[in-house]
Amino acid sequence: MSTATTPTAYNYKVVRQFAVMTVIWGIVGMAMGVFIASQLVWPELNFGLPWTSFGRLRPLHTNAVIFAFGGSALFATSYYVVQRTSQARLVSDGLAAFTFWGWQAVIVLAVITLPMGLTSTKEYAELEWPIDILIAVVWVSYALVFFGTIMKRKMKHIYVGNWFFGGFIITVAVLHIVNSMAVPVSLTKSYSMYAGATDAMIQWWYGHNAVGFFLTAGFLGMMYYFVPKQAERPIYSYRLSIVHFWALISIYIWAGPHHLHYTALPDWAQSLGMVMSLILLAPSWGGMINGMMTLSGAWHKLRTDPILRFLVVALAFYGMSTFEGPMMAIKTVNALSHYTDWTIGHVHAGALGWVAMISIGSLYHMIPKIFGREAMYSTPLINAHFWLATIGTVLYIVAMWVNGITQGLMWRAVNVDGTPTYSFVEALEASHPGYVVRMIGGAFFLLGMLLMAYNVWRTVRHSKPAEVVAAAQTA
Repeated sequence: MSTATTPTAYNYKVVRQFAVMTVIWGIVGMAMGVFIASQLVWPELNFGLPWTSFGRLRPLHTNAVIFAFGGSALFATSYYVVQRTSQARLVSDGLAAFTFWGWQAVIVLAVITLPMGLTSTKEYAELEWPIDILIAVVWVSYALVFFGTIMKRKMKHIYVGNWFFGGFIITVAVLHIVNSMAVPVSLTKSYSMYAGATDAMIQWWYGHNAVGFFLTAGFLGMMYYFVPKQAERPIYSYRLSIVHFWALISIYIWAGPHHLHYTALPDWAQSLGMVMSLILLAPSWGGMINGMMTLSGAWHKLRTDPILRFLVVALAFYGMSTFEGPMMAIKTVNALSHYTDWTIGHVHAGALGWVAMISIGSLYHMIPKIFGREAMYSTPLINAHFWLATIGTVLYIVAMWVNGITQGLMWRAVNVDGTPTYSFVEALEASHPGYVVRMIGGAFFLLGMLLMAYNVWRTVRHSKPAEVVAAAQTA
């Protein structure tokens, strides 16, 4: 869409591109998740090949769902929200287009390199140094587009959703650049600039704040825009939303050491991570309550509006996982939970229940508007998607809770003479039913994404360019 003379002619092209790719990458990433979950049920699915082994496909799955699916959702919604709330077009169409194609290039390079075993071995930061540089360039361009648009806004006020988007963009840039500092030894291999416990500390400062800012603050930006819009109610407490923002970004950054309990990390650093994680419960629940209370007087809409149901259930999972996280950060609880499937269950309570649900609800709200339609093609399909996603998530996390506690107790059990009561293989055998249930839960969630893809395709197929322009100009 060419630049129009009207000041409210927004750039929806890049939003449409990212929105469609969110759905596509969601299916790819979740299909990979179901496949590697199936490998834990039937190990023969490794096929005896190095590039289809669990160890290579698991980081491909995490990168695909976090950065391809989640990242594309964040780009799409932040570009949409910043234009609507600033009443200004993106500052540069060219730079916005670069962020789209650059981000897709990063993802394609991940799909190629990770199965080949080309990895830095850092959790959530496995990509090698040339790709890391591309990520940094794309991300700085993203910051320029976002903050440039904020600067040219026609509204004096900066809406709180943009505070969360802005905070996430700045922090992720710092996290990625610092954690990815490395010494290249070839085009495909490098070694971290840090060593030993320092490397671990930097990695989990990055790793947990990838959760805290990429997977929390960014998606809270979504929540603060799309929940009030879909509920047709103002945010419950704007003052609370500002307190939520400052408390969250001040405390989250300190929580990383809770990943390193009972390791070579200094004990004071472990304790700091634990204490800050516990304090983090307050702003997290403040934000969850703020979102939930926005529905005051509108709860009846949940009966007929499956999009709102997605958004509200996402908030419920956000509240649950941000309670569970601080509890698991307590050293005595962590002694049981760490290295078990309980951690996997916790991660997916946040990833499926919070991140995916809030993204899906936001996309269902946004897609008709950016493609010039009155509504999505099929509300019954959205309803079916909601139940598949909800049941799939519950099956997944309950299976992993049961597995995790079982594993923790079996590993800790000792005989009178101090020898382990159970072998590792016996704990693995006890976990097998949970792996079956986890696979079924993941398959349910994937099936829901396939329904979404069909619904989006039918909606997009009937879009009319003239209506898209009109929608942008009158928004």
